[in-house]
Amino acid sequence: MAEKFLFNIAERVVEKIVVLTVDEVRLAFNVKTDLKKLEDTMIRIKAVLLDAERQQHQNEKLRLCMGKLRDIFYDVEDVLDDFKCEALRKQDAINHPDINNLKVRVLGSCCLSFSFSLKMSHKIKDINGRLGELATEWKSFDLRQYSDNRHVFTRETISFVHSSDVIGRDEDKENIISMLMKPSEDQNVPVIPIVGLGGLGKTTLAQLAFNDDRVTSLFPLKIWICVSEEFDLSRLLKLIIQSVNKGERCDDLTLEALQAHLRSLLNDKKFLLVLDDVWNENQAKWVELRNLLRSIDGLPQSKIIVTTRSLKVASIMSSICPYELKGLFFEDCLTLFTKWAFDDGDERHYPNLIRIGEEIVKKCKGVPLAVRTLGSLLFQKTDESDWIYIRESEIWRLEQHENDILPVLKLSYNHLPSHLQRCLAFLSLYKKDEIYYSDRVICLWMANGLLEHPKQNQEWEDVGKRYLNELLSRCLIQMEQDFWLIFTFRMHDLVHDLALDASQKECKTVNSETETVDENVRHLLLCDEKLVGIPRVLEEMKNVRTVIIQDASKESKTTHESLINLCLSNFKYLRALELRKSPLTALPNSIGTLKRLRHLDLGRCRSLRELPRSFDKLRSLQSLNLGDTGLKHLPDSVQRLIELRHLEITIKATHLKEIRAGCWTSLQYLELRCCMELECLPEGMQYLKSLRTLVLKHCDSLLSLPRSLKFLTKLEHLYIRFCSSMNLKMELEEEDKDLQLSLKTFSLLGLDDLADLPRLLLQGSSSTLKQLRIMVCRNLSVLPAWLLNLTSLHKLEIAACAKLSGLPEGINRLTNLRELRIHGCPELNKRYRENGGADWHKIAHIPKVVITDEE
Repeated sequence: MAEKFLFNIAERVVEKIVVLTVDEVRLAFNVKTDLKKLEDTMIRIKAVLLDAERQQHQNEKLRLCMGKLRDIFYDVEDVLDDFKCEALRKQDAINHPDINNLKVRVLGSCCLSFSFSLKMSHKIKDINGRLGELATEWKSFDLRQYSDNRHVFTRETISFVHSSDVIGRDEDKENIISMLMKPSEDQNVPVIPIVGLGGLGKTTLAQLAFNDDRVTSLFPLKIWICVSEEFDLSRLLKLIIQSVNKGERCDDLTLEALQAHLRSLLNDKKFLLVLDDVWNENQAKWVELRNLLRSIDGLPQSKIIVTTRSLKVASIMSSICPYELKGLFFEDCLTLFTKWAFDDGDERHYPNLIRIGEEIVKKCKGVPLAVRTLGSLLFQKTDESDWIYIRESEIWRLEQHENDILPVLKLSYNHLPSHLQRCLAFLSLYKKDEIYYSDRVICLWMANGLLEHPKQNQEWEDVGKRYLNELLSRCLIQMEQDFWLIFTFRMHDLVHDLALDASQKECKTVNSETETVDENVRHLLLCDEKLVGIPRVLEEMKNVRTVIIQDASKESKTTHESLINLCLSNFKYLRALELRKSPLTALPNSIGTLKRLRHLDLGRCRSLRELPRSFDKLRSLQSLNLGDTGLKHLPDSVQRLIELRHLEITIKATHLKEIRAGCWTSLQYLELRCCMELECLPEGMQYLKSLRTLVLKHCDSLLSLPRSLKFLTKLEHLYIRFCSSMNLKMELEEEDKDLQLSLKTFSLLGLDDLADLPRLLLQGSSSTLKQLRIMVCRNLSVLPAWLLNLTSLHKLEIAACAKLSGLPEGINRLTNLRELRIHGCPELNKRYRENGGADWHKIAHIPKVVITDEE
């Protein structure tokens, strides 16, 4: 298996070295010298890594050398993290002094200890020595510098298809033809984008429409261009000219001459242009072609079809909502499979194979190219064992040809930047058909150092969201449900196979039947109802960074304790540990030895009653989920975790301890969930200066919000759900007249006692608030007049507020309001509906209004 992501690992390592040398200005001289040598070496290696990743497929010696480099890079990361851990230890000692760290109090943060510096110097020298030993071998490969890791490729497609070979696309074809026949509404270039995962049949659908007799009658001139990755204006103009004037050679023409010639060929002609397989996300390149086409007389009567795997490409090239192609129905897939696996009619003689074939087809999840690939592998094979082998094998392990499903999907993977390749591969750690939660995925990526350093005014979480949006745009993951603050998504089984193929040396799923695991695997999913046999295969592993235990909630507490103790004793480099739904009543005290641990998920560990005394040693923790646990109180040790960015809490106490100055200074996200007895938020909320999101769910005894929230100037999202006793009345006082807050979204759901909105927070955010949602607040009877001061509001959503009789007078003053949704509010529905509503005219200026009777 080829080495993956080395370039990205090297990038992250160099970033860390630079940050360390800048931040730790008082490093011992010998350590600085050793780090500088390591940085120079890493930069030289990184410069040619992209070429190495290209060449390794043909050079086994190079591939093995890259495997050694990979292990060294990870060791470098561990050493660099040791500096961070030591700095955090010192900071904790300063913040919480006692007699045992008097020396640290005296010295403060002026320098690292001599013993620590000496130890680090030895480790860095050792790594420099190992890199030196590889240097001669590395130079022998004669590698060159590349600036882009993406593989340039060219595909060829043609316009013709036998309609009899295509199954299950009749409705899609009619939809596209209907769009082609619809008159253009403006003078812009009319572009119809067809978007979907590789192998779904976008090109085939375009071919079906292109060759339909109605389309031929409508467009006397039809042009088919396979764009592929190289979106070069000169090349495209030549291809279009050659398609119109068959065989014309125009290689020697300048760009100006090409444009003039094309205009002369297309002026006053009604044409259909298909741009197949477009990857270009550079808007400027498309604008060049679009502007040239705009200059052609008669263009509005013409049409363009674009096929692409990217929603971003579709949005760049067209203002029309893209046609997102879906998978085939199972019956159509089975018909297609039978067509490729048997000679005509032969399937009737093999009912046993058809039964196995049905299971094989289910693996393809509606992707016709996958169906064709597996069907062709079984063509004229009637031995049942061959069919069972295909059924039981992962698709990525099967031999495939250039135009089969996995190579076609790999084009999408190879086109990703290196940081996204690594993040996508990491998602293979989850099972197929998993529902992913965006916030958990970002926490895991962050814990394992997969995110690039945030730009100015950005946070790590913003980088993670950008990565997920990129993967969504490229159709490599699919949105499942949007919950405002987070969203869930799925990954198609075939993309999961692709990720598995890319991550073989990184990630491994282990169950009771697993016999061996490569000792250098870094990320483990322990997934089995029977955990008893798992520890045996883990005993020799030392370098694991992620452990997720899943589907093991039925196992005994003793079995869980045994497995977790093994993980804690063996895996000293753990960055992420997920124990969701574990029956543990307590964590072992030895968890305090995991000084590099950044992500700990104890969600739904309902038997967990307390945290160990050593918990304050987990100084690197960035995300901690204590939601839906049985904790009676939150110990002081949690407040000592100054790196915490994401914290979810469920406790049985009536009060939380006061937040002290200097605690949780990095906290971005705080969620209190199912704290049924909690009567108030803790004192000291004003010290959470970095907090951007506050979520309160099912806290039935919570009565109000503290006015100290007005000091949280970075708070962007406030979400309150089913806090039945909550009263949000918070008036502005004289001292608050110049208050400037940063709320962007405010959401209320299920607040039975709500009579008013928090003016202090909302009017204080009048220039930033974009979305306001009020749902299932059954006693709310009036919206305040000051709501009209929220001049930046883009979206207002009101649902199931039965007593609410009207919107504030003068709502037309909210000139930025783009969307109004009203659901299940009888009086509002009656007054503001479009047909016959007495007050429709008051909201008619809003571009999007949705009013329904359903809640």
